Amino acid sequence: MTIRLYDTSARQIREFTPLTQGCVSIYLCGATVQAAPHIGHIRSGLNFDIMRRWFTYRGYRVTFVRNVTDIDDKIINKSAEQGRPWWAIGYQNERAFNDAYDALGCLPPSYEPRATGHVPEMIEMMRGLIERGHAYAAEGNVYFDVRSFPEYLALSNQSLENLQEAGDVDTGKRDPRDFAMWKASKPGEPSWETPWGRGRPGWHLECSAMAHRYLGQAFDIHGGGIDLIFPHHENEIAQAKAFGDDFANFWVHNHWVTMSGEKMSKSLGNSVLVSEMVKKWRPIVLRYYLGTPHYRSTIEYSEEALREAESAFARIEGFVQRVTEKAGKTVEPAAEVPPAFAEAMDDDLGVPQALAIVHTTVRQGNSALTADDKESAVARLAEVRAMLGVLGLDPLDEQWSAGGDRGEDLHGVVDSLVRLVLEQRQAARARKDYGTADAIRDQLQQSGLVIEDTPSGPRWELGSR
Repeated sequence: MTIRLYDTSARQIREFTPLTQGCVSIYLCGATVQAAPHIGHIRSGLNFDIMRRWFTYRGYRVTFVRNVTDIDDKIINKSAEQGRPWWAIGYQNERAFNDAYDALGCLPPSYEPRATGHVPEMIEMMRGLIERGHAYAAEGNVYFDVRSFPEYLALSNQSLENLQEAGDVDTGKRDPRDFAMWKASKPGEPSWETPWGRGRPGWHLECSAMAHRYLGQAFDIHGGGIDLIFPHHENEIAQAKAFGDDFANFWVHNHWVTMSGEKMSKSLGNSVLVSEMVKKWRPIVLRYYLGTPHYRSTIEYSEEALREAESAFARIEGFVQRVTEKAGKTVEPAAEVPPAFAEAMDDDLGVPQALAIVHTTVRQGNSALTADDKESAVARLAEVRAMLGVLGLDPLDEQWSAGGDRGEDLHGVVDSLVRLVLEQRQAARARKDYGTADAIRDQLQQSGLVIEDTPSGPRWELGSR
């Protein structure tokens, strides 16, 4: 058993060997909390949640760190626009992100550090970099000297000569491409005391410092969206390695969710907020939609694609429900996933190929049900539950069955109403009024329900929209 991952820094798939046997350490760039999350933000969390679950299934002890950027230019600008404290904006949106992660079934991180809680670690790193000649203070700012680090831009495979000035026009830079690690305070802005004057963190410094604090000088995997490769991750590498850390052994990046071919972003005005999406779609369906494409592929958002995901998941969920009813009890997940599923997941987290095994197993289980082969159907359900558990999509898991899924809140009410209508249909059939019975059935189907007549009576489930 060998897990293989695409390493952005190597530009190829590499065999994963942990730095510490039996353990995996992952640092994921998390939320910048200037606004509530859209589904593009949460895709990254879902992709790395599946990675974490797969490493855990393979027997590794996983340490998963996902940071919160709770101070930056955007948050400060929002504060000025709204006339609200910067920390109130950050806290409100941090809670919105956590609500979104929870709603879509992401496991909580081992640690979730905030940038503002780690200024001492940042000061320590800046002091070390200045002493080593990799950084310098100027007019209350602290800059990283990009020419002092020959490996700079290796991750993004760029040339320093072609690089434009880093960020805003700042005073005191030795080279316009040097980037800010610490920004001198301006009137009315939040600030912290340092040996070089009061100010606040630059965006990149926080992650280098927090990764060092929680995962040490070297760790296994650094993750994030492809838009972070430059400048954020390049600058993290420069700071950390110039400080003396080995830093990340693998760099893993997920692709975007797009609308009309453009990256989903607040600045483009094409955001689809998670808080609004879960009012229209069941969270488990959203997880299926965002989590099942390969993490390195683009998802082009559309209502049609979501409806297709809803229908595909309904086929899985219907099978789970039918076999559970047939068995008369909850069927526990199998101890192991099928070998073909494991092979797909080991190969750079090949979720689409793994999901094909899920659907194949569902079809086999449905055939067993048709043949009244209860034993085979139960065995297939056990395999399906094991596979869905790895993907965080098991409808019988407590996350979804105990009210974590918004749809469950209404299921009992809808079930009672539908059963009243089905009783009227049964009464019509009993008096041989088949026209009325068929009309009731057709009306239910037009409402998005699928009615199935079984030996134990009619049953219903949600169909495609």
